[in-house]
Amino acid sequence: MRGVEFFQGTLDSTDEIESARVFDTTLRDGEQSPGTSFSYDDKRQIASILDEMGTHVIEAGFPVNSDAEFEAVRDIASATSSTTCGLARVVDKDIEAALDSGVEMVHTFVSTSDVQIEDSMHATREEVVQRAVESVERIKDAGVTCMFSPMDATRTDEEFLIDVIEAVTEAGTDWINIPDTCGVATPTRFRAMIEKVCAHTDAQVDVHTHDDFGLATANALAGIEAGAAQAQVSVNSIGERAGNAAYEEYVMAVESLYQTDTGIDTTRITELSNVVEEKSGMDTPGNKPVVGANAFSHESGIHAAGVIENSDTFEPGVMTPEMVGAQRRLVMGKHTGTHSVRERLVECGFAPTDEQVRAVTRRVKDYGAEKRRVTVDDLERFATEAGVERQQDHEEVRA
Repeated sequence: MRGVEFFQGTLDSTDEIESARVFDTTLRDGEQSPGTSFSYDDKRQIASILDEMGTHVIEAGFPVNSDAEFEAVRDIASATSSTTCGLARVVDKDIEAALDSGVEMVHTFVSTSDVQIEDSMHATREEVVQRAVESVERIKDAGVTCMFSPMDATRTDEEFLIDVIEAVTEAGTDWINIPDTCGVATPTRFRAMIEKVCAHTDAQVDVHTHDDFGLATANALAGIEAGAAQAQVSVNSIGERAGNAAYEEYVMAVESLYQTDTGIDTTRITELSNVVEEKSGMDTPGNKPVVGANAFSHESGIHAAGVIENSDTFEPGVMTPEMVGAQRRLVMGKHTGTHSVRERLVECGFAPTDEQVRAVTRRVKDYGAEKRRVTVDDLERFATEAGVERQQDHEEVRA
């Protein structure tokens, strides 16, 4: 399903990145969405799909949080081939719980912005650096892959941020995650920040972006363009406050816009989205990119007519519904045109004349204008009332 050639035009450059890894945090940050709580079975099911799709890292949870959380993380770590990650503060009991859960990666974090150091941690910059270094060393001594995050990096004094990054790099961290914890980054600024971080560490760089201003996925991609190897994403964009960069948006942008193979089985994206929607209790908006009900739906007469002729006319072309396991839909309503109505009538087994198509289209438009959903039953009723023959009856008359 990959390899749809990028359209030649003003935006035909696709050589900005060579690779992009996927770190999924649906089961950890995604679960922090207000009102969302995944059961043990929910986590196992979602992790299984993520694993089968080829997701590089699955952040299974926060092991120290509870016995149930610990068991879920441990079982996911033992049952999946993806790298399983457990979250831990720079606190001994957190790190021990993560190590005991059997994860291959421990993601440890500490606040680095002054507002969080002073008003949340009630600590000093010196204590932050000390705890960060000691935690990285503890994880590395255990022989486990270490990821370190300077929390609230985008609101951290730049000089101090670099000091922390250099300190944990020297301590041996494998990964440095740069989180836009409060979603205040813009793509241009975030790209410059990641370029600077990459220049001050030998560790691989990962990015974690939030969607408070609707820029999470754009910022994640900017980070990849700047040299980051991996982005942390969440299915359906669920997560704290307005959520995280969306798994489906990030993966399909890399695959289709950058023409770079992520290794993800994109044909299961819609299935994954539906499962997370059900288990999280968070409805997916109809206009959600990639996985929303309207992502590949058309009502406007001009659009529907074009798509019937060639779907590339009013769809990206480089991303098709088949690529994400979805289906294209022609929706009937106030804006529906004759091309769409004729198509649907034929699909329902009718053989309409041009005049009958126009009559049924008027009924569809009037019905849709009253903000009522036009169903197939409605369409068949309109066709019958307009005297449209069924295909079989039409053929018999001709015979």
